[in-house]
Amino acid sequence: MSQFAFSLVSPERELFSGDVDAVLVPGSEGLFEVRAGHAPLMATLSPGMLEVHRGGTVQKTFVRGGFADVSPNGLTILAEKAVAEAELKGDVVADEKALAQKTLGDSAADPDAQLDAQRALGTLENF
Repeated sequence: MSQFAFSLVSPERELFSGDVDAVLVPGSEGLFEVRAGHAPLMATLSPGMLEVHRGGTVQKTFVRGGFADVSPNGLTILAEKAVAEAELKGDVVADEKALAQKTLGDSAADPDAQLDAQRALGTLENF
């Protein structure tokens, strides 16, 4: 299987950089998979689990907001917030759920923000 370069960056740190087999991305228009040779694409992210497939293993990371840039050089994810699945516990999950609940309760929030909040809660309900 052909690999390609992938980088996942949040404002706090670079969470991943290396060659991968595939990445499943939670885009605002739905999930999409990137593999080697993917057509160039720029997409916004929705809250959800990003899945990095490499060498038969899957690494999951919760992302909230940001952008995905697929180019001939590979895939770069610039996430507003990114938390590795192993770190999704306690206060981190509670804070993300509270933020989503606040958005859902805000009658002035735009429909896209409301949808993102619902997606975040759906993703985090098992943590």
